[in-house]
Amino acid sequence: MPRVLYFSNDYTPHDHRFLAALAAHPEYEPFYLRLQRGPRPLETRPLPAGVTPVAWVGDRGPFAWQRLPQYTADFRRVMRTVRPDLVHAGPVHTAAFIAAWEAAHPLVVMSWGSDILVDASRNLFNRVVTRFVLRRATVFVADNRVVARRARALGLPASTPVAVFPWGVDLEMFAPHAGHRERMRAFLGWHEAFVVLHNRAWEPIYGAEVVARSFVRAARHEPRLRLLMVGGGSQEALIRGLLAPLAAEERVHFTGYVPRPKLVNLYRAADLYVSASYSDGSSVSLLEALACGLPVLVSDIPTNREWVRPGVEGEFFPPGDADALAAALLRFARQAPRVLEAMRVAARLRAEAEADWSRNLQRLWDAYHWALVAGRTA
Repeated sequence: MPRVLYFSNDYTPHDHRFLAALAAHPEYEPFYLRLQRGPRPLETRPLPAGVTPVAWVGDRGPFAWQRLPQYTADFRRVMRTVRPDLVHAGPVHTAAFIAAWEAAHPLVVMSWGSDILVDASRNLFNRVVTRFVLRRATVFVADNRVVARRARALGLPASTPVAVFPWGVDLEMFAPHAGHRERMRAFLGWHEAFVVLHNRAWEPIYGAEVVARSFVRAARHEPRLRLLMVGGGSQEALIRGLLAPLAAEERVHFTGYVPRPKLVNLYRAADLYVSASYSDGSSVSLLEALACGLPVLVSDIPTNREWVRPGVEGEFFPPGDADALAAALLRFARQAPRVLEAMRVAARLRAEAEADWSRNLQRLWDAYHWALVAGRTA
């Protein structure tokens, strides 16, 4: 049974999902290596049963470049101890770099979206690291075609196979449900409201501040508007300050962190999903919204264009343009019900056609197969 060393930055809900899929696969034995332990837990669930955690020097605090000699030395020990048949590593500039530096082979490099679309071009150091890692990947995994094309432009050899793997969602869990929708709105006291959902981290790259500013502007002109702000982040004080007057009027509800089984009810309660991200891969929260039959209003960036057709599943606005977003919020709040219902149907159909986690997951297993074959013939 091939041993797979899954190596990522931290333990997140996405890592939990990948590791659970690996543990359930009858042909792989998964091991988990965690590069860092961030200041706050990103995933509270334990590792899935069947996954073996690997103790090492990195899992003791935040990642720091000055500790690179320690990381690489201990990674060599991990490789000798685990003896994996395949290493799955990402993002590109951290976990995948360490694996590539130590010549792990076969190496499946998985982009997490912004590592290729944003970080790779930040400075000369990142450009050099990106090219180094891409040229040592046995197989490259991208969650959309935009990332795949950009990786080629950054130095991924034409001979290196690419698996385009939109991570997708559980279409049984994330699905429309009229009864749950009404119960949640009743709980909030928002029966007749037009409810907007924001479910991105409150970080500059995701434009959470833009959403807050535009909602304040739109709410002045439309009393029906309400906002569900999910999660938190480094901009929490700023965003809560911007929205405080509306929160006091019970027009904004801060949910804090919401576990996935309960998160679906927030999607069902909403009338519109909004994301002001400046950069993204295939956003999982966007796919969850589509799966729940929710019209979407998202920034006009290349990866979002792979999922949203203007006037069909939703609309776009220019990244960073709070005025344009505020105007779009007003248009949606005043839109005819039949138009919104058509978008709801189209959103769910789009998710069923292209965002099925159970079906898309086969593309990751294909990438593993290609890597293992390459490893045997090297």
